[in-house]
Amino acid sequence: MQVQDVDKTQRTGGLRTHFIQNFLEETQQISRSISVEKIEAIVSALLKVRNLGGRLFFLGVGGSAGSCTHAVNDFRKLCGFEAYAPTDNVSELTARTNDEGWDTVFIEWLRTSKLNKNDAVFIMSVGGGSLDKNISPNLVKAVQYAQHIGASIMGIVGKDGGYTAKSSNTVLIIPTINPSHITPHTEAFQGIIWHLIVSHPDLKRNTTKWESTSPSA
Repeated sequence: MQVQDVDKTQRTGGLRTHFIQNFLEETQQISRSISVEKIEAIVSALLKVRNLGGRLFFLGVGGSAGSCTHAVNDFRKLCGFEAYAPTDNVSELTARTNDEGWDTVFIEWLRTSKLNKNDAVFIMSVGGGSLDKNISPNLVKAVQYAQHIGASIMGIVGKDGGYTAKSSNTVLIIPTINPSHITPHTEAFQGIIWHLIVSHPDLKRNTTKWESTSPSA
């Protein structure tokens, strides 16, 4: 390998290491900047929903839809909520998209599920939806419907200007540290925050598997 090639490799490796360090430092900054009060408000609202026998409907698209699937499992298994995610039913989701349009898939699902004032809609989204920009209009219409019904609205989003963030004081906004990394940080922290919530002593009812297993097992 020529000296020039070695120098180029070293520079490239240094840049990659610098990127990794910066990304992890951004993660630390976000952790320190997240509103503890907002998380406490979400926990209190969730406790009220459960005490009233209400249901949780997790709504999200793209990577956030995967977060919704995982969250449903945790809230059902660890906290005893009746929880659902419309995106888990691919047949119904695609049928509604094909027959009625993508923008109505969530609101029609909520209507069929007879959303009521004791229930909660929990949004997982980066932007939170915008009708003006035609971004995630299905989330916006679902939130509007929840507002009309009087159901609770909660969420974890990455933008303070989206419809979800403006709809409720129990929506946590993941702070923007680097505008180039809003999506990966938001979707990563969705997992961190909901795992925090399902681990909260006010909500958690069942012990997780590995925490209940003795070290010698």
